[in-house]
Amino acid sequence: MKYVFKLAGSVRMAQLIGLVALVGLAATGVALASQSDETFEALYQEEWQKRQQQYAVDENAEVSRIPVSLPVVHAKAQADRLAYWESVQSRLAAIPLTALSAENQINYRVFSFQIQSLINDQTFKLFEKPLTGDTSFWGDLTYMPKGQFLTQQDYENYLLWLADIPRYFDEQIINMRAGLARGFTPPAIALVGREATAASVANAASPKDTIYFKPFSAFPATFSTELQRTLTAKANAVIKASVIPAYQQLLAFLTDTYIPGAVTELDAFSLPDGRDFYQSQIFKYTTLTLTPEAIHDIGLSEVRKIKARMHDVMREVGFSGDLAEFLSFLRTDPQFYVTTPQALLDRAAWTAKEFDAVAKNWFGRLPRSRFAIIPVPDDIAPYYTAGRGGPGMYLVNTYDLPSRPLYSLPALTLHESAPGHAFQMPLAAENTDIPAFRRNTYISAYGEGWALYSEKLGEEMGMYHTPYEIFGMLSYQMWRAARLVVDTGIHAKGWSRQQAQDFMKNNTALSVHEVTTEVDRYIAWPGQALSYYLGQMKIEALRAQAEQALGSQFDIRAFHDTVLQLGSVPLSVLEARIERFIAEGGPSSYANN
Repeated sequence: MKYVFKLAGSVRMAQLIGLVALVGLAATGVALASQSDETFEALYQEEWQKRQQQYAVDENAEVSRIPVSLPVVHAKAQADRLAYWESVQSRLAAIPLTALSAENQINYRVFSFQIQSLINDQTFKLFEKPLTGDTSFWGDLTYMPKGQFLTQQDYENYLLWLADIPRYFDEQIINMRAGLARGFTPPAIALVGREATAASVANAASPKDTIYFKPFSAFPATFSTELQRTLTAKANAVIKASVIPAYQQLLAFLTDTYIPGAVTELDAFSLPDGRDFYQSQIFKYTTLTLTPEAIHDIGLSEVRKIKARMHDVMREVGFSGDLAEFLSFLRTDPQFYVTTPQALLDRAAWTAKEFDAVAKNWFGRLPRSRFAIIPVPDDIAPYYTAGRGGPGMYLVNTYDLPSRPLYSLPALTLHESAPGHAFQMPLAAENTDIPAFRRNTYISAYGEGWALYSEKLGEEMGMYHTPYEIFGMLSYQMWRAARLVVDTGIHAKGWSRQQAQDFMKNNTALSVHEVTTEVDRYIAWPGQALSYYLGQMKIEALRAQAEQALGSQFDIRAFHDTVLQLGSVPLSVLEARIERFIAEGGPSSYANN
């Protein structure tokens, strides 16, 4: 009941904020900073600084500095965080909204959503389940060695960070034991084989065979031979004494205790306070208060629409069989697959460069930062999604090449690199006109919705060169629409794993391997998969609204720039901003800088 009250309160707050914000957003000019503005800005700056101390580096973080320690995650620290965020929420509620500037009313709506989501996660003790379908607290750490190490201090900091791994792992394992005791774990079926992601370090023959040694395999040219030798010796010592034993302890815990004791039910409803927990995750990932039943119905409707267009493509290529036969053809014909990992990486790079050629026609402002295209690390690749992008990188999964079709690669690349995640996230980070808590956080409905919209935009941009690549894009659209059905089917309607897999196999061109890993991801990560298609639907609806209202004055570059300059925001904030965009007559594109 505690959570139901909190969510209901957040809905009422959102409605109130929405009414006030729409009035504020219609105002023109720059208001003088009020005492309320100063109070609010001091609050979000204080909270953001504290929040930065909470989290480990992960795949979506750009490593701009090397920390000296990992977060403190034990139960008392978690309780302190909950108490602090509840106090922030109380202080936030005391600030009169009508006294805030128009821009701070936007900031308020974004910040209040973030705080509510943080409180919900702490209330349900999500920290007792620090792994999802294809990520984990230990796997996330493997992104740190890919950072830039430029100075001796960077290396010294990194050595301290490595030495902190045993303490961090101990605290995480204690949390996992608490989750295990109350039946709050990922389902056992989604944990099959997951110990392999720890075994690659635990069973390493020497420190040099672990990913954590990577920064010591190549030093800056300015480092003397003696300094290189000293740092290498320290790395060998700390990895041998701290890192490998920590992974060995983790591996033993996973294999002997955690995986054998994990819950066997698939659905979130079966977890402690499961119905409220699942609704909290829907709110967190979609920023909406839709019920699972409503989302399920939306998914079924969208699946029907996409399937009709798939049949159009089948007729275009002259295929005489049914959809199931066409999907089997796509999954098995050698023309759609490469035989070497490098060939897959090369094709991804080609598509990314093709976008560069047309970017100026669709965007007025381009990010300064660039991204690398790199393979998913071997130790997590078997359980990882096809690709993932973020600041500075586009990860391409080269494991099991017969499951990586070329007809889907353009859509995947547009989603994960540019103009998707490796484009949107840097643009937000580079926008100093918005606060840091908006520049450097990620709201899934916005971020994933934009990335999925980017796939569909690829057709308008001329990025798909064959009907099969169009079908690959449609299959990816179907994949995300089917998620609305499958995620809610599993977690709210009692679907079996086989039922979920069959729905995906029968409606998408995903390989059998991808279907298996994706369904297991949804099983282990309730709600996250819902964000993509619902976010895209909102962006498409707002674009259509702007096009109709502005007519010949509509500028696609200005629309895209307006969406992207917000940073990551709840969908209600995006809607209010586009309504303002329309009221202002569709301002011309921002100059590229």
